[in-house]
Amino acid sequence: MEARVKAGIWVSMALRLADLAGRSGVVLRRGDADSGGVLCVLRGREGLVVLSQVRDAEGRPAWLRGSGAELLDQAAADAYVERQVRRDPDLWVLEFETPDFLPPFEARIL
Repeated sequence: MEARVKAGIWVSMALRLADLAGRSGVVLRRGDADSGGVLCVLRGREGLVVLSQVRDAEGRPAWLRGSGAELLDQAAADAYVERQVRRDPDLWVLEFETPDFLPPFEARIL
């Protein structure tokens, strides 16, 4: 069984990597420090993308473009995040400035 990193530690790492890459990152919502899931809002010039933290079929960490293939406006991204937080109140929500819509941390996107 693979060891899992606590959510609060993972969030700190992601924000630090964003800082090292020269991209701003902020916590929009604090979740459970031990076992909360993570949503990442990627903000580009043309719109927003929301990535949801998931596990692949083999149980490895991955990310799913929860907001779909199209870019979102602020209202649609906020509505998506709100729906997810209602389903999981332990959820963390991070936002990163990403002109290329790629997260500033290593991520396998499904």
